[in-house]
Amino acid sequence: MRPATLLFFLFASLLPAASQTAAYKYIRIGQQKDAVTIPTFGIAMMGGGSDLDEAFRWMCDKAHGGDFLILRARGADDYNPYVNGLCKLNSVATLIIDTRESAQDPAVAEIIRHAEAIFIAGGDQARYVNFWRGTAVQTAINADIAQGIPIGGTSAGLAILGEFSYGALNDPPDDSSLTSADALRNPFFTRITLVRDFLDIPVLQNTITDSHFAKRDRLGRSLVFLARIMQDGWSTHPREIAVDEKNAVLVEADGKSRIVGSGKGVYFLSVANPPEVCRAETPLTFRKIAVYHAPPGSQFDVRDWHGVGGTEYSLSVEAGQIHSTQAAGQLY
Repeated sequence: MRPATLLFFLFASLLPAASQTAAYKYIRIGQQKDAVTIPTFGIAMMGGGSDLDEAFRWMCDKAHGGDFLILRARGADDYNPYVNGLCKLNSVATLIIDTRESAQDPAVAEIIRHAEAIFIAGGDQARYVNFWRGTAVQTAINADIAQGIPIGGTSAGLAILGEFSYGALNDPPDDSSLTSADALRNPFFTRITLVRDFLDIPVLQNTITDSHFAKRDRLGRSLVFLARIMQDGWSTHPREIAVDEKNAVLVEADGKSRIVGSGKGVYFLSVANPPEVCRAETPLTFRKIAVYHAPPGSQFDVRDWHGVGGTEYSLSVEAGQIHSTQAAGQLY
């Protein structure tokens, strides 16, 4: 069948009649007929900034020539021509789901279930949480993950991949991000909204993720997230995967991963002891945080939490001030 461009707004003639009540957008290029292929599972965790061709090609390879789906809660189909130009696929499509009503549409879930790769774009993770959590979209994505469909995300799309997420639920729309300084001063600051059990990726259980890490100086807020997860009783030993801009972690099904890109790399944080001081209106005190810095070209196993080619060091927070065991006290 010749390549075709499909644009679905309020109605979609090729989908079940139930789709005619919801205002989602579905823009597809490539073949109209779905591919029949068996993908290979993997996770592409991208830190934002410039998109990484290598990471998208890796996801495409996992899709085995199938149908590549980009999920968004706002925006346009910019990724369609980009991914289509990089990879040989049956189709590339963008599905924009911007209300809870559309997230409950059976036709939307059907589109997701027919994907051989899913990529969640950047934007505002609060929209993903508010519009998709507890809906048919969440169920369909998790069903795909359970069946071995590769999944990836960048920026806000990365933020929701772990068991724990910074939801940004109290952030004003289009406002600047929560800063490390604000979080360290008050671990219960109103903008620190954590959520859990959105996506079910087994290898990312007990894990929170963040993006734009070193570029936007997000270490402090990440330490507060870990402290709050412990303080709130969600986990006794949480972990974090923090990806810098222009980097990605490409995780295989067995948990082995490699770091690609041109930024500072990826930071794998783990803790064993609860914070000493974690309460409202009081600067954080939190000690013995283990860090593994994995630069581009290094490897890390997210199952046994061990890396090759990187650097280990530890951090502590005393009354809101971060201290590092690295030379000259470098944090990153």
